[in-house]
Amino acid sequence: MPDNTYDAIVVGSGISGGWAAKELTEKGLKVLMLERGRNIEHVKDYVNANKEAWDYPHRGERTQQMIKDYPVLKRDYPLNETNLDYWASDKDSPYTEIKRFDWFRGYHVGGRSLMWGRQSYRWSDFDFEANLNDNIAVDWPVRYKDIAPWYDYVEKFAGISGSRDGLPQLPDGQFMPAMDMNIVEKDVSARMNRHYNSYRKMIIGRTANITEPLPGRTNCQYRDKCWLGCPFGAYFSTQSSTLPAASVTGKLTLRPWSIVTKILYDKDKKRATGVEVLDAEDNKTYVYNSKIIFLNASTLNSAWVLMNSATDVWEGGLGSSSGELGHNVMDHHLGVYASGLVEGFEDKTTFGRRANGIYIPRYRNLFGDKRDYLRGFGYQGGASRDGWGRNIPEFNIGAGFKEAITEPGAWSMGIGGFGETLPYHENKITLDKTRKDKWGLNILAMDIEYKENEKKMRIDMQKDAEEMLTVAGVKNVQSSMGDGTLGRGIHEMGSARMGRDPKTSVLNSFNQVWDAPNVFVTDGSFMVSAACQNPSLTYMAFTARAAEHAVSELKKMNL
Repeated sequence: MPDNTYDAIVVGSGISGGWAAKELTEKGLKVLMLERGRNIEHVKDYVNANKEAWDYPHRGERTQQMIKDYPVLKRDYPLNETNLDYWASDKDSPYTEIKRFDWFRGYHVGGRSLMWGRQSYRWSDFDFEANLNDNIAVDWPVRYKDIAPWYDYVEKFAGISGSRDGLPQLPDGQFMPAMDMNIVEKDVSARMNRHYNSYRKMIIGRTANITEPLPGRTNCQYRDKCWLGCPFGAYFSTQSSTLPAASVTGKLTLRPWSIVTKILYDKDKKRATGVEVLDAEDNKTYVYNSKIIFLNASTLNSAWVLMNSATDVWEGGLGSSSGELGHNVMDHHLGVYASGLVEGFEDKTTFGRRANGIYIPRYRNLFGDKRDYLRGFGYQGGASRDGWGRNIPEFNIGAGFKEAITEPGAWSMGIGGFGETLPYHENKITLDKTRKDKWGLNILAMDIEYKENEKKMRIDMQKDAEEMLTVAGVKNVQSSMGDGTLGRGIHEMGSARMGRDPKTSVLNSFNQVWDAPNVFVTDGSFMVSAACQNPSLTYMAFTARAAEHAVSELKKMNL
């Protein structure tokens, strides 16, 4: 019989799961990493990484068959020919929408660390103190000073390029040299910063694309093909960064095609003993034992695992004693956009394809500003010139068209808003026991929406976007509101929040399940509020912090 006992089990191999495996193996633990989908090996399996549009049968676009097969994925940009196999199948892994929720998932080794947008921003105490100050939900059990050293730690390893801007709402970090804004972005930024006296400020995005080499990784080549897998390892992913670090220790076992269906729980010891796994290929069930478990299956799937665990003790599952498991689900609301034309730079163009854009940090409800809604928003975007694929009304065929597209087109500048959604208790997921997935497992039902606070915020998001571009000299500014459906931000947060009190939270301040302290949840599930910054850097920092605490507690025989 094989030895199925480990010091630690990590469930999931995405951004936070990769970090958990790295930290635990480097601290000497024998670790099993379980991934529900297939393996993707670094470089070897990036089969489309060097393709251009003309190398695909349908120029990289979506087909009618794809639209039929992927009714959810078709709702936004993920449905396309270039990396379709990186996204979970809507047919194999369905879910129920009590309210519409666009759930875009990646079930493979590396998870969405292969496809993420890589924007990497710290939170500040404006964010960690927001719930307390607004009397919303529960207070974060930590403050910026608790997490700042861990931001330092993960930034140095992951490789974050960015500028140091001295903004209290967006703390500076351990950055590699920033990527350059292009000439139009520099001009728009300067005009905007002057007009608002830097109260609103446009900066280059802080991104997990390295601009200097790291061991085993080459700096960004400005190909902008990140979501196909980077053979240079130029952006942070499990494959390029944490998995190699964990593997080199000799302490890691990686098992793909392993769907964790439940955490096994000893109600006498009040500890988890391991996990039950359904093999996604042979449909056989296996049990693996461990001293500690890191649950990193992604926000909603981690809650699903907890809901299916220890149901003989708690009807709602492991961690449900507070009544908060599955609740307080958040995402950033998007879809508010403004753009226009920029004149005077017709003799300038760009070189390469920078895999990054600009960022306008939050300024609403800060520094004396007070709105009729809580929290705020930021913007991402950039400037570019139309290229050979543009439509030219005067010429759409023949020699005139060919000659026209030998020169670049007009410059444009656009920005899109990322707004914070409050942690509403009624925004929840539950088990739909009337429907099953491909493997005969109950699926999730989504009952999640943004509310009046966010609707008011979106009015400002649109108005401010138009205003900022206009005062910066952008012409013919047009804006759109969009529907802002949650899920589309692909920043699911909440469902197993941390807190100070086991009566009102699922996890303690070190990401431990109150009811089973040897279970740590460090993906987006633990988030208590959403801020408006991209959250992945925060997941990394909390995961590294929790791993150190876990090993320390193991040594003290507390787990």
